[in-house]
This record gives sequence, C-alpha cells and structure tokens, in this order.
Amino acid sequence: MPFAKTPPPGRPPREPAPSPAGPASAHRARTRVLRLGPVSIGGGHPVAVQSMTNTDTRDVEATLEQIGRLARAGCEIVRVAVPDEAAARALKTLVDRSPLPLVADIHFDHRLALAALEAGVPGLRINPGNIRMSGDGGQARLDAVVDAARARHAVIRVGVNSGSVERDLARRFGGPTPEALVESALSHVRLLEKRGFTDIKVSLKSSSVSGTVEACRLMAARADYPQHIGVTEAGTITRGTVKSAVGLGVLLFEGIGDTLRVSLTADPVREVAVAWEILRAAGLRRRGPDIVSCPTCGRTEIDLIGLAERVEERLQHCTADLKIAVMGCVVNGPGEAREADLGLAGGRDKGVIFRKGEVVRTARGQDSLLAAFLEELDILLHHQP
Repeated sequence: MPFAKTPPPGRPPREPAPSPAGPASAHRARTRVLRLGPVSIGGGHPVAVQSMTNTDTRDVEATLEQIGRLARAGCEIVRVAVPDEAAARALKTLVDRSPLPLVADIHFDHRLALAALEAGVPGLRINPGNIRMSGDGGQARLDAVVDAARARHAVIRVGVNSGSVERDLARRFGGPTPEALVESALSHVRLLEKRGFTDIKVSLKSSSVSGTVEACRLMAARADYPQHIGVTEAGTITRGTVKSAVGLGVLLFEGIGDTLRVSLTADPVREVAVAWEILRAAGLRRRGPDIVSCPTCGRTEIDLIGLAERVEERLQHCTADLKIAVMGCVVNGPGEAREADLGLAGGRDKGVIFRKGEVVRTARGQDSLLAAFLEELDILLHHQP
C-alpha cells in the first residue's frame, strides 16, 4: 500500500520519536524517522538546518573551507552540486573531511548518483523519473541507483520545484500549481516505493510563497515522508529573508517541515543565520543569543543603530543561549527589557548596563558605555557552561 505508516516486512522498527522540544513542537506532523549520517530527520526530531555550497565542487579545498564556515554557523546538512564526473570524483575526499553530512545534487545521469553513493554520501537529491526516462534502459538505471542507496542506507530526497513539473501535469492542472507539484512528487515517490525503497525525503518548492505553502500542506495530508521545506529563488538578503520567513514560518507553525533551507542570493552562511532566526521565532530551536533592540525615534539621543550593530558583531560567533538587549532610553530600557541576561540603555549624558532589569553599572559617553558593556558581556560569557 503506498505511503504505508508501518515498515515493510523484514525491516527493523523505526527509531522512536523524541519528546517535544519546544512550544510549537506539540503540533508537529508525525513523519517517518530517517537517518542522514549522524542527523535524525522526522518523527518529531529537531528541524535540521540545511544549506548548499556555491563553490565548484571539483575544487575540494574551496568547498571544504565553505563547508567549515557553514558548520561553524550552525548548518547541519549541506548539499553539493555534482554536475559531472570530475565533481563526483571529488566527493570521496569531501565525505572523508567534511564535518557535515553531504547530500549530492544529481540531475539525469544515474552514473553520477552511483559514483556519489560509492564515495559514501549519505544522501542523494534526485528526480527518479528523470533518471528513468532519460533514454533506453531507464528502469535498469533506476534499479541500480535504488539498490546502491539501499545497500548504503542512504536517503533519497525527491525534489520537485515549479520549474521541473512535467509538461503533462502542467497541462492537466493548468500550470505548475501546488496540486501539480504534489502529483509530480508522488509519481517519483511511487517509482521508489515500487522498488521497496522508503528512506525518502520530499521537497516541494516554488518562488511563490503561497504556492509553496499550499503544496507542502497537500503533501503532508497525503504522505508521512519527512519534508524539506524552503521557498526557492527567494532573492537577495532582504527580499529572500522576508519571503522565507513568511513561508517557512507558516509551515512551521502548522507543524510541517523536518529540514529547511533559506535560499538567498548571498553567501550560504547568511542562509544559515536566517534559518536559525526563523526557528527561534517559531519557538522550535535556539542557538546563540537572542538580541533585542528598540526602534529609533525622535527621543533617541545616542547612536543606537551603531551600538546594536557593534553588539551583534561581537556576538556573531557566540552559541550561548542568552537574551541581550540594546535599548535607547535610560528611563524605560531596563524595565522594557527586564528579562534580558544583559542589556544596555543610553541617554544624552550617560548610559546604564543592567542584568534582569537591575542596573549594575553606569558609564558616560557612548564609547565608554560600549566598552563597559563588552566587559560585562565577557564576564557573562565566561560563566556560561
């Protein structure tokens, strides 16, 4: 039976789901549990943060350098493009030296998928139908890929976006609609299920926020495979962040999504930073300090924007779970941010530094205020476990 929620005969029981980890997790869709290298996906496990390198995969050192930066930023799964045999040959070294599990992005050529699996990647991103339909012998090619993935316990991600919907489905549904995306994905999933393979993750993406959300909703109603969510071709920093936050936020609050990527026309490290802020805002995961700062207004008598930016820069590599406040008003700041582990508030003549709403230090002048705050911050960080 398609999309069965029990394991096929002869397979070990699925890993039990963990206890809910956050306020929104009680509403998470109950998907199957997969293992992608050391990362558990689905079944209530924490939503994993993913990105994709934009280096030439054949340049091993450049790719590893970027993967290292992604790992330090909090990325947990990284996808690499494998457009040709030279890129496939680089995968063995990448797998051996990467701090993160790799997903090989393959289009059409089953030989690249086989080479990636032979190199030890724990995950593939393919469209099974494209491999099956690319010339004579397609069934045998897909059989070979599935057999190799099964033998190596690799996960196959079925990825469909609005630009890859088959022509017959586009005609049938009047374009790359959410319904067309779902039907396309399910047709690819059936090709794998027919071969007894169910270690599947599904991804449905569109540059349309509403289209992406609706497609993921429809898929969640029809199958219990884990979903990788994201708004594709979201754009540059500002536009891409807004579109991703709206689309992914809706899905996460509805309990949909087991891994995610924020797609930005930018350094992939920026994708990871935005992803963590979205997860924090949804109440699902926390990594690093929560920095709150008030908006500027005509009463602000310090360079609040500059102060906030300096504090954020100082904390960009911090992973401690803290609440930090940068406020523009000495009178109201400590009260408005009374829950902050550490905060500062500035006025014309002096500024104050406070912990949990209690003033612990004063300083005159913006430079002195910032220096004193950074001293207190170092003390606070030193005592973090």
